[in-house]
Amino acid sequence: MGEIVWYSILRLGLTIILLWLTFDYWGEKYFALIAFLSIFFFVIYPAIRAYKIFIEKNKQVVENSLCTTCRHFDPSAVLCMKYDKHPNENFLPCEGNDWEPKS
Repeated sequence: MGEIVWYSILRLGLTIILLWLTFDYWGEKYFALIAFLSIFFFVIYPAIRAYKIFIEKNKQVVENSLCTTCRHFDPSAVLCMKYDKHPNENFLPCEGNDWEPKS
């Protein structure tokens, strides 16, 4: 999840720099429209697609693993908070030894 945020911030910075450099070329008349479309298509839309891919990739882990019933599991980041590791279908960070039920 942090990778999505990092690349979005990086894309936003590059988009703002390119918009700033091309401001005189486009002029004030179309600049707001071009800025909005640029930010949407180069920052927001790729972030939404990456988030959907992240959700699909981790769907089996969130729905069918032992970690989802543990109090140390963060479903928004698919992360074991106790070990600071990402579980997947073949890997449980604690191997079930430190599992604690959600209350």
